[in-house]
This record gives sequence, structure tokens and C-alpha cells, in this order.
Amino acid sequence: MTNSSNVVDFDDSLRIVGTAHVSSKSVALVKEQISEYSPDVVAVELCESRMASLTEPESIDSEDLLKIIKEGKSAMIILQTALAAEQRRMGVSTGEKPGAELLAAVLEAREAEIPVELVDRDVVSTLRRAWAKMSIREKWRVLDTLLWADEEDEEVDLDEVLEDTDLLSNLMEEARSVAPKAGEVLIDERDEYIAGRIKQIREGKDGRVLAIVGAGHIKGIIRHLSDSRGVDLERMHGLTERPRKSVWPKALMVAIPLFLIGAVGWMGYNGEIEAIKQTAVAWLAINAVMTGLGVILARGHPLSVLVGAVASPITSLNPFLAAGWFAGYTQLKVTPPTGGDARDFLDMNDLSSLWKNRVGKVLMVTAMGNIGSVVGTWVAAAGIASLLI
Repeated sequence: MTNSSNVVDFDDSLRIVGTAHVSSKSVALVKEQISEYSPDVVAVELCESRMASLTEPESIDSEDLLKIIKEGKSAMIILQTALAAEQRRMGVSTGEKPGAELLAAVLEAREAEIPVELVDRDVVSTLRRAWAKMSIREKWRVLDTLLWADEEDEEVDLDEVLEDTDLLSNLMEEARSVAPKAGEVLIDERDEYIAGRIKQIREGKDGRVLAIVGAGHIKGIIRHLSDSRGVDLERMHGLTERPRKSVWPKALMVAIPLFLIGAVGWMGYNGEIEAIKQTAVAWLAINAVMTGLGVILARGHPLSVLVGAVASPITSLNPFLAAGWFAGYTQLKVTPPTGGDARDFLDMNDLSSLWKNRVGKVLMVTAMGNIGSVVGTWVAAAGIASLLI
């Protein structure tokens, strides 16, 4: 195995090229390697959804935002966008958007009529697995780093960083230090998965394979490729499984309205009419105030605040509805996003766009409205329990 800078010849039929995802030098390197190596297959560190976002960036214009809200994906999109914004911030000095070199690899291969294989795990599966594995403390540290940490005074020039693969590995390890369990998913699992996909490609096709991956993944991928065992299909399937949602949150959301009905019934049985009135007022007021506050923090339209506040006491009694949906839908109707808003949202280069952009605001209103409603439900339930005691 030979190694020259960020180009590693694993053997006679596999070359691995390490890149920085926001580096103009990486774009040139990828084009140069496809021309020089003349591969039979180009494998890129992309999944189907990331491939679509690079090759068809306008596709979000046709996305049904109502469907996104209804399926509860708003928080996931916000997180993905926050991650993308952080990458863009790092890439300002290079003049390239994240994934530019991967897009260049795809386009260059297509022009040369070379088959392209996607070797990365689905990004949504990766994020969900990472989120599920993190402790509450790790989740807080990640959100704190993404949303509130001060930006570095000095920008990182990734054209220079690319010269040092170990430095990129160190950057990934620093991310692991913030959230060790997420690091296992974002780094270790993906190293294993990408290596497995490369093995699958080599087992299924003859000829030379050129793999384009982030430079920080090279060592992990080579370690797994050096394992002489074949592809473990069961393990590969396990790496792609999305974590099952815990039944406890839903069970608790069902238990709270049952508790409320039971409490009111008990008070009525004992003739405590005044206590019933206090319970009803507490439930209505606390749910409405907390949901309204969440929408206000998202800088939602006053009508969205009102709708979310009114809907909250009712939706809190139904585990299959959410006040944030109603607030988000209202925001969508009052200030409907345009195709330009969608493009600006994808291209946002600072997190303030989550509040300024109309698409971002709809998602924020939905997410914050739901969070406020959940908090209000728990606070109200605790207050009613204190009345019974």
C-alpha cells in the first residue's frame, strides 16, 4: 500500500482520495485523480438524499412543507441545516460550498461515462442514530456548540488543512470529545459502513475503484478494508437501522390526560366543584402560556401565537396531535414561503436565518410550539397533582 499526501493506493485496484468537504483544492484534486487513475468505478461519500441535494438543489422548492411538519421532521431539518451552516462558516475562506468536491466527482465521472456508486449511509439514519445514542448532557453540549458557541476569530483555511490528513482526523476527534457517543455513529460507524460498501463494489465488479471520501475517514476505512473477512451483510443492515422510538414518551402523553380525567372525576365524586374549576383554569392557562411563549421565542406571527395557545390545551389531551403543528400551519398560511425562501434556507450561512427566513421560521414555530406545549403539559400536570395532595 502506497500513500502520497491525501491519495492512498490500497492495492492495485483501489485508490482512496481524501478531501476536505469545503476546499477548492479538493475539487481540483478529484478531477485530476479521475483523469489520471482512469477508474472503472467512482465511489463517493454520499447517500441518496445528499446526492439529490447536491445535484438537484432546487428540489426543495417542490417539497410539501405541510408534509414535513406533519411527519415531525422539522426538528431534524433544523439540526441538519445548523450543521450545514457551521460547515459553510468554516468554508468561507475557500469559496466552496460543502460537498463541492463530491459533486465535482459525480459530474466528472458522468462526463467520462464512468459508473458512480454511493457509499455513505443515509444522513437521516446517521443523525437519528447519533441523537438516540447521546445522553441528555451530550445533546445539550452539541446544541450549545452549534447554536450558541462564539465563532472563532480566525477562519480555517481548509486548502491548507487538506495538506495534513492527521489534522482533519484531529478535528473529527475534537467533535467526538463534545459528544463521544455521537462520535461513534458519525465517525466509527460510517468508517465501517463506507469500507463495507467499498468491499461490496469490489466483490460485484472487476476493475479499478476510485473512492472519494473525507480525509478524516481514511485511517478508519483502511483499518476495516484491511480485515480479510468479506462483507458482513447482517452487520451492514444493522448499521442502517434507524432507532425505534421509545414508547415511554407516547405512553406518558397518554397517561397525563387519563390522569387529568381521573382527577376531575375524583373531585366531582367528592363534590369539590371549586377544585375542578381551579384544575380547568390551571390546565388551560399553563398550556396556553407555555405554548405561546415557545412560538414567541421562534418569532412567530401574532396569529400563530394565538392559534398555538388556543390549540394547546386541546392537543395536550390527544397524544396524536401537537399544538406546534397548528401554529406552524398558521405561520405557513400567514407568511407563505416562496421558492426563493427555500433556496435561501438551504444556502444560509448563519443560524439567524432560522428566524429570518420564512421556511426556517415555519419550522422553528412548529418545533418551539411543540416544546412549549410539552413543557406546559408537564407543569400543569404537576400543579394538578399538588391540588390533589
